[in-house]
Amino acid sequence: MIRESETVELKVSLVETINKDVVAFANSEGGTIILGFDDSGRMIGLTDLDAEYTRLTNIIRDTIAPDVTMFVRYERMEDKCIKITVAEGCAKPYFLVKQGMRPSGVYVRQGTSSAQATWEQIRTFIKSTDASYETQRSLVQDLTFGDAASEFAKKGVAFSKEKYIALGLVGSERHLFTNLALLASDQCAHTTKIAVFSDSANTAFLDRREFTGSVFKQLNQAFEYIMLNNRTVSTIRALDRHDTPDYPVEALREALVNALIHRDYGYGGSIIININDRRMEFISLGGLVSGLSTCDILNGISLTRNPALAQLFLRLKHIEAYGTGLRRIFDLYGTCSEQPSITVTENSFRLTLPNMNVACEHADGVSESRGGYITDQMKMVLDYLDQRGEADEEALMALLNVKRTRTYLITKEMVDMGLLTIIGRGKEKIYVRSMPQCGDSFVVDRTGQ
Repeated sequence: MIRESETVELKVSLVETINKDVVAFANSEGGTIILGFDDSGRMIGLTDLDAEYTRLTNIIRDTIAPDVTMFVRYERMEDKCIKITVAEGCAKPYFLVKQGMRPSGVYVRQGTSSAQATWEQIRTFIKSTDASYETQRSLVQDLTFGDAASEFAKKGVAFSKEKYIALGLVGSERHLFTNLALLASDQCAHTTKIAVFSDSANTAFLDRREFTGSVFKQLNQAFEYIMLNNRTVSTIRALDRHDTPDYPVEALREALVNALIHRDYGYGGSIIININDRRMEFISLGGLVSGLSTCDILNGISLTRNPALAQLFLRLKHIEAYGTGLRRIFDLYGTCSEQPSITVTENSFRLTLPNMNVACEHADGVSESRGGYITDQMKMVLDYLDQRGEADEEALMALLNVKRTRTYLITKEMVDMGLLTIIGRGKEKIYVRSMPQCGDSFVVDRTGQ
């Protein structure tokens, strides 16, 4: 027979105050509410199951904040009762909308009843939800770590259940998997997408791939695919043959690791890597961590968004030290005529690596259909900006006598080459000539800032 307990609440019928019990379970360790049973555990049944079901879902959706519906599941029992399963929420404190976030609106489970929370409990809830994404409890707890275990074994690093807390995969208080564990698990929902294009504007696909699973699996498979697109140019000088890859292998590895470690996993989108004959772009969600500038990170200032994930990569020797990756990339391009560039917006970070072989061809005056040097149209734009200082899209359309799409493609390529900077957005957007930043080593486009 069903009995009320700390995790079970029985109700004869649906009442408006059921939202207090839902809030209490979501703020505690979860529980079950069954409609159609009396306090003794005897089934009474509901008179109009369909109507009560609709009313129930409306109450839970409309009277509780933050949105708790993702933690609530409904089940009909013998077509007479409704079983409501409430999981522990991860955005505590949950509260009644009409009462607000105060004791009269915040409830917790105490024994077999739902009681008002104290101010101290509410403050504790708020502090706990201020934790970073990677330390929060994962909504998915049925996790496996096949690829992570293989990666750790390959690097000779211990990986076992006894190590989960030390690695940050399990919370020390409740022994539940964290979001860091979700990222390392075979069930990781985030992906890495790589597209290869036949044109420098990235409009004509040659191939595309999406890599899923553990971040370690994505790292290995994405890097392998990137290397397939890192062609080697051979030159003969006297009796010697010189093989030069389009991109320094170390730069590609650092760029990929940087995208995986520093992206904002609070967003559901994918890491995007675009490849064409002239460049390779690594685009990750989430701009710079608050308080940092691009010059700061190039100077070696390290403030990672995901420190626990970075620590895992450090243990596995995928990174050598914090804050050195981007500087190493720029050092690898020290003798190249075209430098890497960084594009930062509020919600994205793009690192562009030039094709070194193409850059050398252009520096030597070799004309290539792939482009990458200043065209006559680009020179017209630069001359115009030297005279006027700035130009909007309409002015450039008139100057070049082309339509809007063609203007966009020309200006995008000039931005990618570090020739232009965009200020503003939409109708307020204007173009100016880029100015060197941080010792003339790169050009930063703060589009959308």
